[in-house]
Amino acid sequence: MKVLFKKIKNAGKGYNFFYFTSLILYITFYVFFFRSMLILQGIETALRIALLIFFGLFGILYLIFGLTSMITRKKKIFIPFTIFALIFTILFGISSYYINKIYNVLDNFTTSDTSTYTTVLLTLKDTELTDESVLGMINNETNRENYILAKEMIEKEKIKNEIKSDDYDDIHILLSALYNGEVDGIFISKDYPILFGNEEKYQNILQETKVVKSYSKEMKTEESEMISTKSLTEPFTVLVLGVDSEFEDELDPNAAFNGDTLMLITFNPQTLNATMFSIPRDLYVPISCNNNRYSKINSAAYGGTSCVVDTIENLTDIEIDYFIKIDFKAVVDLVETIGGIDVDVEPPDYDYYNSVYNGRLCEQDSLRRFGEHLICMDTGMQHLNGEQALAYARNRHGYLESDIARGRHQQLVLEAIAQKLVQTASISDFENILDTISKHIATNMKTTQILSFYQTIKSMLIQALAGNDFINIQKTYLTYYNIETYLGGYQVSALGYYSGSLDAITEAMKENLGILKTETIRTFEYDYKEDYERSSEIIGKGIYKGSTLNFMPDFRGESVSTAKSFANNNDLSLNIEYESDPDEIEGIILRQSIPEGTMVKNISGFTIYVNNYEEEKQTTIDNDKETDNDTETNNDKEEDKEQNNEQDKEQDNKQDKEENNSNKNDTTPNKEEEKQDSKPNDKKEDEEEETIPGNPSISNPTSEELE
Repeated sequence: MKVLFKKIKNAGKGYNFFYFTSLILYITFYVFFFRSMLILQGIETALRIALLIFFGLFGILYLIFGLTSMITRKKKIFIPFTIFALIFTILFGISSYYINKIYNVLDNFTTSDTSTYTTVLLTLKDTELTDESVLGMINNETNRENYILAKEMIEKEKIKNEIKSDDYDDIHILLSALYNGEVDGIFISKDYPILFGNEEKYQNILQETKVVKSYSKEMKTEESEMISTKSLTEPFTVLVLGVDSEFEDELDPNAAFNGDTLMLITFNPQTLNATMFSIPRDLYVPISCNNNRYSKINSAAYGGTSCVVDTIENLTDIEIDYFIKIDFKAVVDLVETIGGIDVDVEPPDYDYYNSVYNGRLCEQDSLRRFGEHLICMDTGMQHLNGEQALAYARNRHGYLESDIARGRHQQLVLEAIAQKLVQTASISDFENILDTISKHIATNMKTTQILSFYQTIKSMLIQALAGNDFINIQKTYLTYYNIETYLGGYQVSALGYYSGSLDAITEAMKENLGILKTETIRTFEYDYKEDYERSSEIIGKGIYKGSTLNFMPDFRGESVSTAKSFANNNDLSLNIEYESDPDEIEGIILRQSIPEGTMVKNISGFTIYVNNYEEEKQTTIDNDKETDNDTETNNDKEEDKEQNNEQDKEQDNKQDKEENNSNKNDTTPNKEEEKQDSKPNDKKEDEEEETIPGNPSISNPTSEELE
């Protein structure tokens, strides 16, 4: 050993420095490289093992032959070995850096196991709570912020006020009770501005209310329990959720969201075929976490991610494997990072945009600001920047189809982004994309599951580089109809759907997943320049078949026979009561016990209140007489009654004589014709009124009419 050390020393300081420095660096970075290659589970396994063996053997060879050539000062062997060792060392460093960066980005996507939840005691702006104030709380023991934490807050803060909860099993009803003055304050999630701010009734909720108290607690997230073992190498489903985190610089993985963007996607890695279903936020469906009570589907967001997933699974009968939450700001940053996208902007339907914005489409910016911050764009094929892309994906007020149109535009924006991403060539662009999406995306996919998607991405890139379409996308359209219903005590507009249209969409998705053992027919190949409306087939569009929702009409002003006909046709019990209103027509319905817009399937019967003014008036007169003449005898009452009857007979005889004289003296034929014509016309109008089947604005069209 002493001889070896002496030979090494005699080799010279230059040789010693280069050899030992390069050897130490090689071994150190090889360890990092080895670790990085191990975390890439499922990615080119054979290639990774081969590389590790090769570089490991080279290190051993360099240790032996590098040392020998250094001692013997054989430059022709020593210098090439040392150069290769340094090159490989640099390669190890760069590879380890990017592998670990990608892995950390992917790892950040995964939602955390715990999160801080907060409930607040909310009042209207001008309300001051006292010991006599009545507070409201939702009657749902599984709701974390609105019930569980509210209970803990009441106990911790020693709140002694009366708490009402029995009547509030829906968050809309609870919030409506606050606005209507039924309660002075309510316990609700701190994210109430995000959850309700987009609803017309509560668009100014942040300015109209104030937080009196708040209570926070670290709790295990529901997302941490939503785990799928499915690999991304087999057909899978993913639900894309738009998160409006306008009060944060980046996405909180467990933040509340308003459910404005819901897109269900099925993807088959073997065929590179995807089916995209944009679900309108106003779709009227049973909400799983609210005892399957019907409401707008975006209200499922009040119950958290699991409630949204369960609700959509019940709607489509398709199991959702994964969810992805995307902050709307991610669209802005990502589109800017990739240099913009090309989208065919659909012209707005309303003249307002032509007169005010010169035919351009305009929408609030990413911070939901109007005025000077308004984002506008021309129609037709446009190159959109980040703010414009988000504005186009958000806008619904410019189109007759509202949410349906918005869902269509979101699909187009998503497709355009995907098209641009596969064209990314430089490492710097790729690094910028990673930095951008790392702050704005969260999912329940594990990092190893995301890595398993590598082979699919590889196939897509090969297709793109060969000049072929990198993915086949089946577009869908849910045929819908407008409905008016009640939500939280006030009337709202919502969307019903034809079950035949939904069945066509879900069937295509199940075929793509391989659940239905039928051959998936690709109706077209995706072209990002293709007009959505001109594509060869949009699944579900124009299908008016299947069942529809049946709602309670507005019977006010209608006849009793209308209500009877509706009750008989829907197997409902009908109770009739009478009220007096001298300002209304005799015999019409004044009000009803079940509000207009209530689903018929949720009721067994209803009561109508009919105007019977003459009967009520006579009853009132009789009652007054009895009250004023308590001391009169029964004989006096009979005499008064007989006298009234005689007066009535005399009045009738007088009228008959006047009518006879009028008939004899009236020789004008036009007047006779008018009299004869008026009677059948009046009778005809009465008959038409009696046969009205219900409120035409509420009733659903028949399949024959639609065809």
